[in-house]
Amino acid sequence: MKPAVVLLSGGVDSATTLAIAKEEGYHVFALSFRYGQRHEIEIDSAEQVAKSLGVSEHRVIEIDLRGFGGSALTDTTEVPKNRGADEMAGGIPVTYVPARNTIFLSYALAWAEVIGAHDIFIGVNALDYSGYPDCRPEFIAQFEKLARVATKAGVNGVHYRIHAPLIEMTKAQIIRKAVELGVQFSLTHSCYDPTPDGRACGECDSCLLRAKGFREAGIPDPTRYISLERGQVDRPLRGRY
Repeated sequence: MKPAVVLLSGGVDSATTLAIAKEEGYHVFALSFRYGQRHEIEIDSAEQVAKSLGVSEHRVIEIDLRGFGGSALTDTTEVPKNRGADEMAGGIPVTYVPARNTIFLSYALAWAEVIGAHDIFIGVNALDYSGYPDCRPEFIAQFEKLARVATKAGVNGVHYRIHAPLIEMTKAQIIRKAVELGVQFSLTHSCYDPTPDGRACGECDSCLLRAKGFREAGIPDPTRYISLERGQVDRPLRGRY
């Protein structure tokens, strides 16, 4: 079994990506980050997902992106709520964390070089997403080129591959794939702005896209939504999708 580093946030996409890496026969080393995000819930979810899927090792790295801010996830900017599909597709939202995936992939590349892994998995998606520039195919392709010239292993002939198996899938397709692979949705967390007791807001972009995906897949979402109490979370997104 070949080793691979898998970036794991604790959400549905990264959990499904980890399960895909396992299905493909990789010896999985999961990597998560405590980067100054608004809450610790996603770290707890990542630890539970890693345990449930049986990874070889799971590391949580601490970096503090609050020193730069510039995102609703790392400073006091309000998380946008109840945006329609056209709004999500119309620009880069304030929940974008500057260079986050570049930073995460750099750490993954460093660990991969140390353990002799030539494969890195990341759960980015370019269809049902909020328009982040570091979730697009061109970004993945360019980072893969960078890995070949930025590492000792690369200049010595190692061909690093950045796997983004979900990049052209809808959220519903991802959820159906997760079901096939036995991902436990109850362990995952998607909300950008949860309550201290772990309930999801049901109104941020991530909650709306998650709820839309489960609805279109015809699969129950085990998430505890605050807005479910108000009867709002099952409403369709406004605009195109």
